[in-house]
Amino acid sequence: MVKKNKKESIVKCIIEGIQDRKGEKITIADLSGIEDTICRYFVICQGGTPSQTLAIEDSISEKVRESEGRKPMFVDGKGYAHWIVMDYGEVIVHIFTPEERQYYDLDHLWADAKLEEIPDLD
Repeated sequence: MVKKNKKESIVKCIIEGIQDRKGEKITIADLSGIEDTICRYFVICQGGTPSQTLAIEDSISEKVRESEGRKPMFVDGKGYAHWIVMDYGEVIVHIFTPEERQYYDLDHLWADAKLEEIPDLD
């Protein structure tokens, strides 16, 4: 039970980091019920521009470091900034521009995952 609360805590921090930089269309894919997955959760979101995706990545890093005392094990995609991936082990964050998100369609790649959509802030 302790591990589940810890995972929920990091996901909450990630969502706060996304929302602090006005990230949109947040989807949490719960992969915990699927065998042989690389993580337990995907958090998928988008920013309108590469500059915004970079700001979202920075905000997530800061929130998780402050609240959880953790840094991502791996970050990729900051150079092009159309798809940034942050690996926190049990949670992998995908930050897209709208065009890249539509093209790769990760939201529907894991058909067996439980998807939860977080409403956009006004």
